[in-house]
Amino acid sequence: MWTQVLGEFIGTFVLILLGDGVVAGVSLNKSKANGAGWVAITLGWGLAVTMGVYTAAFLGPAHLNPAVTVAFATIGRFPWAWVLPFIIAQLLGALLGAAAVWLHYYPHWAATKDPAATLGVFATGPAIRSYAANFISEFIGTAVLIFGLLAFTRGKWTDGLNPIGVGILITAIGLSLGGTTGYAINPARDLGPRLAHAILPIANKGDSDWPYAWVPVFGPLAGGVVGALLFALLP
Repeated sequence: MWTQVLGEFIGTFVLILLGDGVVAGVSLNKSKANGAGWVAITLGWGLAVTMGVYTAAFLGPAHLNPAVTVAFATIGRFPWAWVLPFIIAQLLGALLGAAAVWLHYYPHWAATKDPAATLGVFATGPAIRSYAANFISEFIGTAVLIFGLLAFTRGKWTDGLNPIGVGILITAIGLSLGGTTGYAINPARDLGPRLAHAILPIANKGDSDWPYAWVPVFGPLAGGVVGALLFALLP
């Protein structure tokens, strides 16, 4: 189990380093990628997931996402006894990955005066704040993610091109469904970096928007379980 837990930590660290990294490049002032836009962000996140899975899959199942871990456990594809250690590793990997992004872009925080842009590097936020609608967006996006993962792999994550398929799925979700909330679809992806935002000495950072933080945690968890249960109904 502990080798697999290490894989979850490493993979989630890489996922967040590259995923939050592309958002930082697009959003922060005086970055050469500044203003590259939503397509660059969604492609960057898709590639970040692919690289995260590849760096973790030789150690374990490469969930990198508590919603995946809980959903797979719900339908009997993962032991419940391992759920908490996996989630802790995912959260720690996400936290430290976000800290690495902060360090990498260190001079750019002071050059960026918009607190919302700074928070957006670390955590998701709604285009229109409506907790019910935002929850539904995260629910649907994650249900599609889990159903797709199960359809691609039948629970096997280390076969050849599967990580590329996962990255394409993430990109598709981002382009088609991500514009409403920034598509966390992963509680660790949002909560770990949001904690990093709260504790790191970031210039012009503003608050960490904790009243919204429950949406990208519970929306993905609920949507992931439903997506897995729907898949389990298939022959």
